[in-house]
Amino acid sequence: MSDDPGPGNPAQQALKYAVVAGSRGPRRDFKVTVGLREGWDAEGRVYDISEAVRTARGWMRRRVEAGLPALSGMFTRGEVTYAWPRPDGSVGSDREPVAIFSGEAVHAYLGGLLDAEIEIMLNELAAELGAALGQERLYVSFCDRAWILDAGAED
Repeated sequence: MSDDPGPGNPAQQALKYAVVAGSRGPRRDFKVTVGLREGWDAEGRVYDISEAVRTARGWMRRRVEAGLPALSGMFTRGEVTYAWPRPDGSVGSDREPVAIFSGEAVHAYLGGLLDAEIEIMLNELAAELGAALGQERLYVSFCDRAWILDAGAED
């Protein structure tokens, strides 16, 4: 058996990777969390995560077709659990399925954009997801900031 890594060896292949010019920059990660159960009742319609994916892809395509930048990321399905005090002193708790869109505003592609511009895109995407999935509240985070978008709230 030879110690020569050879061209087919994974270690030899790894040596071919190099940092892409212009790709280094500050990390700007984001997350949008949107419920998959419509409304506040346990009987509300539960959407499949594919509905969220379809909505996000439509938003991305429209932006790119208009010559605008778009965020890319990945969807994961999760479950939010929470508890609250009831007026009678007891405690209620519940859980709800959610879609989580997370990613990074990659420096190589979006490095020229200000944080405020990324936040506008996140709010736009979150609002489309919320409307498509019948949600009142959406949870967004970007870098070291987090906020809640509410369909009934006024600025």
